[in-house]
Amino acid sequence: MSLKKLFVLFVIFSTASLLSCAEFKEAGRTIGHTARNVTREIGHGTRDAAREIGHGTRRVVNSIGQETEDVAKPLPDDEQ
Repeated sequence: MSLKKLFVLFVIFSTASLLSCAEFKEAGRTIGHTARNVTREIGHGTRDAAREIGHGTRRVVNSIGQETEDVAKPLPDDEQ
């Protein structure tokens, strides 16, 4: 094989190698962005769930408190 053909093959394979490296780099970047977005959504979901649990707990406690106040109130004379 002539030196010129070897050089052409070298350039072709080098270019292909660089392109595949760029594709791998882009794929890695995409995977990284996706992982970051998934992690963010999990964090938001956890925060939202904790907020809803907190609101529900507060409503239950308020309801129990209201019922306790209602029970503690004396009955009117006609209901005794």
